[in-house]
Amino acid sequence: MAEIISLSRVRKAKARTLARSIARENRIRYGRTRAEKVAAASEAAKLAVTVEGAKRDPE
Repeated sequence: MAEIISLSRVRKAKARTLARSIARENRIRYGRTRAEKVAAASEAAKLAVTVEGAKRDPE
């Protein structure tokens, strides 16, 4: 005979693991310091200027 399991317990455990994985992704995505955000923004601005300067003029 198979072992008896509680389906609600399994469902809740699955929901907890899903919530933990989403929280981990959010910590990576949004958990940056102000200095890291400013550095990323300045790097993006520098890259935009470089790309804009490398474009050809339409003739």
